[in-house]
Amino acid sequence: MKPYIERASAAGLEWVKSSYSGNNGNCVEVATLPGGGRALRDSKNLGGPALTMSTAGFNVFVRSIVSGDLNQP
Repeated sequence: MKPYIERASAAGLEWVKSSYSGNNGNCVEVATLPGGGRALRDSKNLGGPALTMSTAGFNVFVRSIVSGDLNQP
């Protein structure tokens, strides 16, 4: 699996924004990739690149966010 998609809007994926997102435009959208895995993109740059990862990698990523492991010092 490539670690990114160059043009997220051209990938033909169904992008979803979290129901916790506000209307400030600073959102991350996620899509399920064909064959599994997830893609993430910046909602302000729909045509820009998207980060891709396996389903297991996405689960670790989300758990790290929730636990605060990715917080800056």
